[in-house]
Amino acid sequence: MKKKYSGFFISIEGGDGVGKTTAIKSLEEKLKQNGINYYLTREPGGSKISESIRNIILDKNNKEEDPKTEALLYAASRRQHLVEIVIPRLEKGELVITDRYIDSSLAYQGYARGIGIKKVYLINSFAIDNYLPDLTFFLELSPQEGLKRISNNKRAVDRLDQEKESFHQKVYDGYHILIKKYRKRFVVVDASKTPDEIANFMFNKILEIKQK
Repeated sequence: MKKKYSGFFISIEGGDGVGKTTAIKSLEEKLKQNGINYYLTREPGGSKISESIRNIILDKNNKEEDPKTEALLYAASRRQHLVEIVIPRLEKGELVITDRYIDSSLAYQGYARGIGIKKVYLINSFAIDNYLPDLTFFLELSPQEGLKRISNNKRAVDRLDQEKESFHQKVYDGYHILIKKYRKRFVVVDASKTPDEIANFMFNKILEIKQK
């Protein structure tokens, strides 16, 4: 399918505790050092309305949140974020990097929650209008190691962080199903390496793919 835009769209994915935030900061420094303009955003969130939805989704007090409600909220946040933030920049030819996108919903709600990857994709296909990333980095780390990092870093814990290890294992397994299904756009990154090593790998891969 022909792209609808002249920009370049990258998503960065991974389970909880893999070190996405740190890796992205290192990637930002690498891009700045090389004079490459980019726009960094995140999901859920990225715009005023989408951030409000994020607060509902991740609030630790919303324990009664139904899995289908959760999936629909993510899709709603994604739609607003896409039309307000992402699409305008892609149409201007910008490099847009998002911390999570549709694959998070497919892995977390589709597979780990048991709704079904196909069903969650259908919900999101209505929201995204075929705007898929040109490149998706998956930070590869075992869920056990990811949860250990969360505990050691003592960062703020959200509703999803509180899930059992079995849930996070399903998320991990779900991502690997997606990697096989969408192997042309997925690039697996060894998240056990240092942030600088991860950033260098991603930076070089971005240059390689953009130049094709």
